[in-house]
Parts: sequence; C-alpha cells; structure tokens
Amino acid sequence: MPNWGGGNKCGACGRTVYHAEEVQCDGRSFHRCCFLCMVCRKNLDSTTVAIHDAEVYCKSCYGKKYGPKGYGYGQGAGTLNMDRGERLGIKPESTPSPHRPTTSPNTSKFAQKFGGAEKCSRCGDSVYAAEKVIGAGKPWHKNCFRCAKCGKSLESTTLTEKEGEIYCKGCYAKNFGPKGFGYG
Repeated sequence: MPNWGGGNKCGACGRTVYHAEEVQCDGRSFHRCCFLCMVCRKNLDSTTVAIHDAEVYCKSCYGKKYGPKGYGYGQGAGTLNMDRGERLGIKPESTPSPHRPTTSPNTSKFAQKFGGAEKCSRCGDSVYAAEKVIGAGKPWHKNCFRCAKCGKSLESTTLTEKEGEIYCKGCYAKNFGPKGFGYG
C-alpha cells in the first residue's frame, strides 16, 4: 500500500519504492537494484525469476535448490559441475560405492522404450541415447570409447576387439599380433 509521500515498501530492503524504480513480482514491489537472486545475487527480470515461499531466485539457483536431483538433470548438454549445493542448504548425499563394469545390459521394457538403462562396458554407469556408442556389440559412453592400452579415442573404423575389451589397431598389433623377426 502506498504511504503518504511515497510508494510501496521494497520486498528486499523494506525502504520506499518510487514508481520510476519499481519492479513488481508476485504482488510485491522491489527496487530495480534490489530485485536479485537470493543465492547468487544476479539481477532478475520477468523471464529469469523463479519464486518459492516469497523468496526470489534466478532459474538456475531455483533448479539447483528445488529441482529434480540425480543423473541427467544438468544445466545443458555435457554439464560437469562439482557444486553439490552446500551453499543452498542442500546436504550432500553419502558417497556411493564405486561402480564396477558390467557386461550384461539391462534390457527391461522401460530401458528398451526410453533407452539409457544399458550399462557402459568400461565404467559401468548408465548409458543414455545422446552419449551412446556401440562397439564390439556393446554400449559405451563416447568418453569411454577409447583404447584399453593407450587411451586413444576410437571410431568404428579404428576399433579392434579381444576378449570383450577394445583397442586401437596399433596397440592390438603390438600386444596381440604376430611376434618375431620382421614383425613390429
């Protein structure tokens, strides 16, 4: 409500907000300079604001604090972030046991329909369609699709396989090719 000689009170600082500097959000008034994310303090506008219990956040911080958790909920393709959300009041989960590689893919109806439940032959984590490469008849992450000896990135044309492991042609020849005079 307007006061005598002034405007509404700012939802952030509590001081009077005059019309020329007013931003309205969720029925409250803010100074343009006070309309900031509660966490990262970025300036907000109608396209970047997210509200939770009368607190204003940018969409990124809101998603980190209140959005879904778990694998696949990054902020865009190829996201790798070590932020566990402690500054947002999120308690870190206990450290999971290390994954062990598996050779038996999950072929449930859900996995067949939506993909992603197959396990990478190198690291054992779930392989989703956007990052999946098939080599030697098995699923791999693009980043795991590397020579077992030298770590060189592989393609279907440079791949050789022995006993369930993949190698570049050079390492395969050195380690499993013919031995003796005249050979490498």
